[in-house]
Amino acid sequence: MNRRHILAVATSALMLAAPFGAAHAQETVKIANISELSGPGAPSGTNWRDGARMAIEEINADGGILGKQIEFSEYDTQSDAQTSRAMVQKAIDDGAFALLGTVYSGSTIVNMLVAQQAGVPQFTGSEAPKITELGNPYIFRTSFGAQKSMPKVGAYMKDVMKVKKVAVAWVNSEFGKGGHDSFVAEMEKAGIEVVADVASENAQADFAADVAKLKSSGAEAVFVYLTEEESARFLREARKQGIEAPLVGETTLIGQKVIDLAGGAADGALGHVGLTPDADVEAVNEMAEKFEKKFNYRPDHNAIKGYIGAYAIKYITEEVGEFDQEKFVEAAHGITLTASEHPGVLMDVSWDENGEVSRESFLVEVKDGKQVVKDILPAN
Repeated sequence: MNRRHILAVATSALMLAAPFGAAHAQETVKIANISELSGPGAPSGTNWRDGARMAIEEINADGGILGKQIEFSEYDTQSDAQTSRAMVQKAIDDGAFALLGTVYSGSTIVNMLVAQQAGVPQFTGSEAPKITELGNPYIFRTSFGAQKSMPKVGAYMKDVMKVKKVAVAWVNSEFGKGGHDSFVAEMEKAGIEVVADVASENAQADFAADVAKLKSSGAEAVFVYLTEEESARFLREARKQGIEAPLVGETTLIGQKVIDLAGGAADGALGHVGLTPDADVEAVNEMAEKFEKKFNYRPDHNAIKGYIGAYAIKYITEEVGEFDQEKFVEAAHGITLTASEHPGVLMDVSWDENGEVSRESFLVEVKDGKQVVKDILPAN
């Protein structure tokens, strides 16, 4: 098992700790961020990175982890799965104790095997169910997998919205297929008929034909499971064609980046979110305020997830009492971190034996360009 207690200088990394040199290598620990800093995933990846970066700065200002300052390194996947694999390997070669990222599920499926083989803990923002179903003990989510989210969405559509017929729009990718399959299974359990099932391609630009099919389907609601840029294009086309059925989705339908890109077309969209800066949670609101002041833009759920991931590494390491990756993984499975004792996690959170996260979540509606919380959904 690889245990990297004493870490070397990264020659091409952004350093957020104090100036680093061989004389005080003993005083640092390296955490690497691997995310989508360019390409189509950049809106998600840069939010994630900035949330993690802010957390690392706070942790270092408060004394670091077990007395060691964090050396924070950033690696750009360029929104490409194979590049992400290479960047994870580079981060490990550079001496990372733990990894943050990636956001894209297709990338995480590929790169998490590298971290597993090296014995390096990894916190991801990806949602595809497969990620925590492959028996990788080193992977942990800061977001809900679709298999945790969709039961909440299904119950809301059945019990609150009283939907009998639904249409589904989804992207044909690892992320999209995982969410689609989980959602359709929940619709079957709820006795809700799927009257249209429309798949789109990754990075699709024109949604006119898709929206027309959905509009004519007779659905009482449309479930939309696309990436954020695609969701914005979809919402603009849905507004153009005048779809009257409620548009319901996950965080990728009503996140802040989607709202920014879609403008007024996002108003009225509904979504289940694990985290939102507009939640009625004081710690989350304070984090969002600090983030906006620091980076001059409003955080989305990815920024909050990156922030929580960095703090989770701190708290679990301190629970272990040493920089031991194997003991870290053992401690993380089944752990609960309460916000009262571990304020950086913002809300009470648990990880199960598969690295799946559990906490309360929110059903929100976009109104006047903001997420407005309609309901708090219990942990499952």
